[in-house]
Amino acid sequence: MSNSNSIVILMADDDPEDVMLAEDALEEARLLNDFYSVADGEELMDYLHRREPYDDPKDSPTPGLILLDLNMPRKNGFEALKEIKEDPELRSIPVVVLTTSRAEEDVYRSYDLGVNSFISKPVSFDGLVEAMKVLGQYWFKIVARPDGEHRE
Repeated sequence: MSNSNSIVILMADDDPEDVMLAEDALEEARLLNDFYSVADGEELMDYLHRREPYDDPKDSPTPGLILLDLNMPRKNGFEALKEIKEDPELRSIPVVVLTTSRAEEDVYRSYDLGVNSFISKPVSFDGLVEAMKVLGQYWFKIVARPDGEHRE
């Protein structure tokens, strides 16, 4: 998806089907944003720190929002979230956990690490579309973000 005046959404999720469904749901929710994805926390950090193969800003622009799964190989979402929120260059990027977990301890731990929102993945595509609509309304139309974007 590409739109030069849009907010870049970066999704970190190891399930290609979940990534495809999220991108489709964002399109269905009419959120015309640039969408990129990585498969785990290691790739997420490589992307954010512009390490190979994400060193070209044209191909991997700075995200205005990160959708983060918790259960990923190599580096899980908690580890990546901790790294992002401890880094002065990255911590202002809003991070929304989007995960299958409904465990209360995961919710508390995510907020303790600095997540901006926690969403349990809806079981149906329609539910995911609705969640993306609400997410878009909130992050792209209501709140003022550190990147200076605020739309009404």
